[in-house]
Amino acid sequence: MMKDAAVYPEKAELPKAVTALATQIDDDGGHVLAIYQEPEGDHWQFFCLLPLSKVEPTPYQRNLSKTHVKRLQEVLKKLDRFVDPIVAISPRPGVYWTPNGNHRREALSKLKAKLIPAILIPDPEVAFQILALNTEKAHNLKEKSLEVIRMARGLVEEGSREDEEAYAFQFEAPHFLTLGLLYEGNARFAGGAFAPILRRVDKFLKTPLPKALEERERRAELVRKADETLTAVVQKLKKRGINHPYVKNYVLARTTPLSRQRKTLPSFDQTFEKLIDNLKEFDVTRIRYEDIARVAIMAAATT
Repeated sequence: MMKDAAVYPEKAELPKAVTALATQIDDDGGHVLAIYQEPEGDHWQFFCLLPLSKVEPTPYQRNLSKTHVKRLQEVLKKLDRFVDPIVAISPRPGVYWTPNGNHRREALSKLKAKLIPAILIPDPEVAFQILALNTEKAHNLKEKSLEVIRMARGLVEEGSREDEEAYAFQFEAPHFLTLGLLYEGNARFAGGAFAPILRRVDKFLKTPLPKALEERERRAELVRKADETLTAVVQKLKKRGINHPYVKNYVLARTTPLSRQRKTLPSFDQTFEKLIDNLKEFDVTRIRYEDIARVAIMAAATT
């Protein structure tokens, strides 16, 4: 059962770190409106107005969507009010990061606002957990993967030596890490085509995060080689006049070494090495455009 939140406590009841952060907010030109204990875990939080010029996105989250920012601007103008506070942390004095609210921050900034309402959390380390809960704008596969690999690098830069597996909640799925590296190298990488295979064989590593990133680079290179081989097959099909947006998915579905009947999956390396071999042996002369089109329609109907 949820506990009652304690709002506006006496300063004597506040932890020193919370009192110091309240002073910092005032010194930075912000305004503390309430200090309270949130109703789930009794953790201290602030409801405040932060100086917009000092609020930034976390350095490891997804890129802004200009379309989404523009839409938010239009809604704010129409309502003539801002009703959805951002979530913020303070990694150091004078700086505030928002792991949940960056599009709102940017929209308000473009409207020349000076302050932004925020729920400020005194514990900076929870930024990674908050990113995992960010539903302000639904992530597509590319955005999520880029966000996760940046998050992993951010943790390494902060000195984390925990195993990659320890961050399963924050990263959500292991294949996001591998795909993030692939998208960094090629923004048009066919992640959606490879994701079904990666979801089945890419696992979190029981390896300290710095070493795990090296292994992720190696895995990404193996997937990249498979994609290069796949691209060569697609080019052969195009020369035969077969040019369909679902063609990569179709070819992968017919060359994957992962059958649905298999109870024991091969390792990551075994899977992609066999996939590359299967792609090299793929007979493009047996494929018809109508076959791909029919399978694409069936796939769309099941999503």
